[in-house]
Amino acid sequence: MATAHLVEPNPLWIAPFVALLLAIALMPFVAPRWWHRRYPLVAVGLGALTAGYYVLGLHNGARMLHSLHEYTSFICLIGSLFVVSGGIHINVRGESTPMVNVLYLLAGALVANVLGTTGASMLLIRPFLRTNKYRLTTYHVVFFIFIVSNVGGCLTPLGDPPLFLGYLRGVPFLWVAEHCWPMWAFATGVLLAIFWVIDHRNFLRAPAAIRAKETGREEWRFEGMHNVFFLLLILASVFVQQPPFVREALMAVAALGSYFSTRKPIHEANDFNFAPLKEVAFLFLGIFATMVPALDWLELNSRRLGIETVGQFYSGSGALSAVLDNAPTYLCFLSAAIGLFADRNVVDAAGLIAADNRYLIAISVASVFFGACTYIGNGPNFMVKSIADHAKAKTPSFFGYVFRYVVPILLPVYAVVWWIWFR
Repeated sequence: MATAHLVEPNPLWIAPFVALLLAIALMPFVAPRWWHRRYPLVAVGLGALTAGYYVLGLHNGARMLHSLHEYTSFICLIGSLFVVSGGIHINVRGESTPMVNVLYLLAGALVANVLGTTGASMLLIRPFLRTNKYRLTTYHVVFFIFIVSNVGGCLTPLGDPPLFLGYLRGVPFLWVAEHCWPMWAFATGVLLAIFWVIDHRNFLRAPAAIRAKETGREEWRFEGMHNVFFLLLILASVFVQQPPFVREALMAVAALGSYFSTRKPIHEANDFNFAPLKEVAFLFLGIFATMVPALDWLELNSRRLGIETVGQFYSGSGALSAVLDNAPTYLCFLSAAIGLFADRNVVDAAGLIAADNRYLIAISVASVFFGACTYIGNGPNFMVKSIADHAKAKTPSFFGYVFRYVVPILLPVYAVVWWIWFR
């Protein structure tokens, strides 16, 4: 979006955005039943309030239409990947050794860049729990969230919502993989090594009968593989830029084709339903509307905030991605980084890349990585926890997850990433 289209909003109108993010973070724990019934009203109401301010107060309805277009592209991608991945079922018989678990998580990290972290998590978490059922620990669930639901999806715009929003703002599709793969390889590799050490020790403590089972042969069966065609259609549609809404129409066709061509037993085996997608659709409708004043104000006033170095952008976008949703956090810091180079006529992501691409690398890596720091940092996190709880796995509480696993394991890895690449 060009700076000429910006009209500086009153900073008080950032309040609906902050209120919505706080509600998303806190209300599922403070008043879960009320929130489950009322979140669509809260999201749409706050979004309509902000849209009304832009249309009637700033006379800049075109800005809201631009954000609505981005939302449509975003939700079509998320929704189509969600539906297609829900039509593929992996059935595994046998038990998994520590090395097989490592290879499974590595494969999940790669798949996350095609199906998105949400699609990969929903596809792979149940088989992962089943193959480790005789010695399932909290670490299995936690490292799955770390690697498959978050860090793994840092290589393509399909991998994680923040990166797709960057793609919609003009970041080239292959740019992420070209510039973020060293951080991805380092963080993924270190986390897999730590997991192997923990899982190997757990394996050695297991009874001999269980260890004998786990060294046996595994049997894998894939169902619904015709959905690969619809997945390829989604991937191809991402590159369609013109005419408007053709990309979104192709994604919708892929989702509908997948849903109606997938046999009911496959959906039942995956516990597939539209509740998670409904929640994402309503909440992000509110987010895309309410975040507009924050984005515009940041782009026009970023120099006044004192956040100027690459390291500050890494730590700042990471910290907010951990406690708020990482997609709007990415856009906020992208706008702030663009604003730093306003005197050099930088007005979009392409201009920022040309001016100094280190800022966008830091924002991209931090937004994806730090989404793993809490259950609310990235959408798949809480979904994986819910599935694990249903499978009688041991999962930590909200604060137990942070203080027992994120602080001693994840944050040191991210600190080394900062030290090597962003300090």
